[in-house]
Amino acid sequence: MSEYLPKEVRAGLEEARKRDLRRRSRLRVLVGDDVYPILRFWDDGFTLDADQVAHLRGLVDIYDGSRHLYQSLIVASDVSEGELVCVMKRSTAALDRAPLDFARDENAPIALIGRA
Repeated sequence: MSEYLPKEVRAGLEEARKRDLRRRSRLRVLVGDDVYPILRFWDDGFTLDADQVAHLRGLVDIYDGSRHLYQSLIVASDVSEGELVCVMKRSTAALDRAPLDFARDENAPIALIGRA
């Protein structure tokens, strides 16, 4: 049905669809100093607006608002239907504390009580 619409109307509908996806999604990709909204996200990839970025590879950070979720390595990106489809080789969950290099005992004391 969309092939019967004039080219300007189709372009307007596509822009409205992208604007709606950007507005609803809080997910963002941080590449250096540049920030791009994620349109769609799945286990091993995501899509960005191809009008904002034409090609993307390397290590990126993914945020949900201001909360750091993942550090991901993008190995391939391709433009499809106005969206840049990025494929992640790995995606590591970001932690708010340093990882431990030892096993913590369940019965270990939380704090030490000093002398009074």
